[in-house]
Amino acid sequence: MFHSKADILQRLLQLRHTVWTPCGKAACSRLVLGIETSCDDTGAAVMDETGSVLGESLRSQKEVHLRTGGIIPIVAQQLHRENIAGVVQEALERSGVNPSQLSAVATTVKPGLALSLGVGLEFSQRFVRQHNKPFIPIHHMEAHALTARLLQPVAFPFLVLLISGGHSLLAVARGVDDFLLLGQTLDEAPGDTLDKVARRLSLIKHPQCSTLSGGQAIELLAKDGDRTRFNFTNPMGKISDCCFSFSGLRNQVTMAIMKKEAEEGIQQGTLLSCVNDFAAATQHIVALHLVKRTHRAILFCKEKGLLPTPSPTLSLSFRCSLEELLVISISVGL
Repeated sequence: MFHSKADILQRLLQLRHTVWTPCGKAACSRLVLGIETSCDDTGAAVMDETGSVLGESLRSQKEVHLRTGGIIPIVAQQLHRENIAGVVQEALERSGVNPSQLSAVATTVKPGLALSLGVGLEFSQRFVRQHNKPFIPIHHMEAHALTARLLQPVAFPFLVLLISGGHSLLAVARGVDDFLLLGQTLDEAPGDTLDKVARRLSLIKHPQCSTLSGGQAIELLAKDGDRTRFNFTNPMGKISDCCFSFSGLRNQVTMAIMKKEAEEGIQQGTLLSCVNDFAAATQHIVALHLVKRTHRAILFCKEKGLLPTPSPTLSLSFRCSLEELLVISISVGL
């Protein structure tokens, strides 16, 4: 289960009874400034109590990290330092809100790259001291789990599958600060697996992929590939829990790539003729593994009565191919 935030909830309960003065677009509404620096994007947004985003700003580091072949923490840290003040100021200006009108500042403090997180935390602490505002530390996986509630009236409890470059987990969201962890990755995350396979295939040299991240390159090439050309084994097929494992899956793909390079007589770093098929097969087995473990979680929740019987909800928060995931979901009866 995720850590409790009783002190934060107490602050929010105190805020409920405070009357706020009109502030343009957000008259008589409690406003929160959110700051995110957990990885390679510097983001900020102002939201009201209804969940509406009044103004936001984002600076991406994607092009820099593409040139280095991956995220280098110290480089990400420096770029966050260069961008954060401007990003926050832009979000405030776009929302028509000044710092005195904010009710609180909420900032990602974990999990993520320590150096990147530190930039957001340091800036936020200075900001709240300067403007005398409450500070709300945010567990960013919990935030991902609740994102669906910004867009749809999703009632608690619901099952959530979180997938990103650095994390993957299954949990039952029972409340804003109440999560039951069912399973998580035992080694690496699916996004990390896709990035490593893309690097092993040298997809940065592909004319269609030079400006794409590893996962994006895999997804693009998979559209024209034959996933049945390579038969990879779904990991943990006989293990009856809801955890994930992707490192063994990646090793399968790496061995198949090495075999194909030997057959074609090429060295590592040269594009294979069947690169699209590798992309399709890799994307498929990653998505299939996610779906199979999610199916186990659904069965567990049904057996234990953890979700409402009439209309249980599964929420997906991800950075992977939704199309692939949904197609496979149909095949396993979700």
